[in-house]
Amino acid sequence: MNRNIAAEFNQVSKNSPFPKVKVAIALLCYNNKDLLERFLPGLLTTIPKSKDYGLFVIDNASSDDTQDYLAQFKDQLHVITIEVNKGFTNGYARGLAQINADIFCLLSSDVEVSPGWIEPVVAQFEQDAKVAVVQPKIKSWHEKSHFEYAGASGGFIDALSFPFCRGRIFYDVEEDHGQYNEPMEIFWASGACFFIRAHVYEESGGLDNDFYAHMEEIDLCWRLKNRGYKIMVCPQSEVYHIGGAVIAYGSPEKTYRNHRNNLIMMVKNLPPSELFWKVFLRLLLDALAFWNMVLRGQVRASFAIIHAHWNFLWNLPRWLRKRQKLQSYCVKNCNDAVYPRSIIWDYFARGKRTFASLNWKP
Repeated sequence: MNRNIAAEFNQVSKNSPFPKVKVAIALLCYNNKDLLERFLPGLLTTIPKSKDYGLFVIDNASSDDTQDYLAQFKDQLHVITIEVNKGFTNGYARGLAQINADIFCLLSSDVEVSPGWIEPVVAQFEQDAKVAVVQPKIKSWHEKSHFEYAGASGGFIDALSFPFCRGRIFYDVEEDHGQYNEPMEIFWASGACFFIRAHVYEESGGLDNDFYAHMEEIDLCWRLKNRGYKIMVCPQSEVYHIGGAVIAYGSPEKTYRNHRNNLIMMVKNLPPSELFWKVFLRLLLDALAFWNMVLRGQVRASFAIIHAHWNFLWNLPRWLRKRQKLQSYCVKNCNDAVYPRSIIWDYFARGKRTFASLNWKP
């Protein structure tokens, strides 16, 4: 548990200037006035007109005209201003600590919602007290008939902790024909639209600020599953994600965060019997990825892997200390919704390009 975050949340009822709500839509933005202009008016029309619901825009130290734009909606939303931008995870940590709610919805500024997107998710929480996190079906804003890369219809990891989705494996994104409309337990929910019980967020320490951005939601979901909670997808709710607004897909920074943060979350969350050999094997596979990128001429991205490994290994004592703290809160090392084989082998060697072709029932 992150005790600093927990301490902040414990002061919410005393210090928050905002009214308590059942569901708080927390929209984090940073110099995203263009996205706010595109999506905010539509978002406001979908939030039920009830004191049980509230929209909170967390402005992460924007230097554009975001504040001026938001001022015209002052009677329809609450603005939380973060003075210094310290990243995606810290923006939410500071913002959510000022909101008093039963359920948080962490909503990216590059998401377009659809009518009735909130109610089915809330109903899923009410059906099972062990459900900690729910995500809607996430589709592409650019190509609305298809799933979106970051989330699709629920996230999973394989035996070596490589993430993939029901509707997206690596860069193969499926068209949505209703084939994944079954609500089900998943391994991780996308940070693009992430509903979580507020008390669970508080007691778990929330998003890990060491991640800054990318895979922080997978790490949080893994921690929650190890504590005995359920992560669910609710396909009856749909949203549309642009994607790549925080870190561009395919960029060296994305490559760096991808490899570094994946290794960190493995150290924090893997069962003791799997920890060292799986992390060692992932380092070897990353080395193969490095040479593959070099041969394809992606030199800058390839050296981002070296940078990721250096940072990971240099700070390994820090990650191990985090692991030690988390293990004391672990109810079980969870293998639920973990694909028991290698998604890399199935994808590249066996040609399994869709989730259905895996013939696997989580």
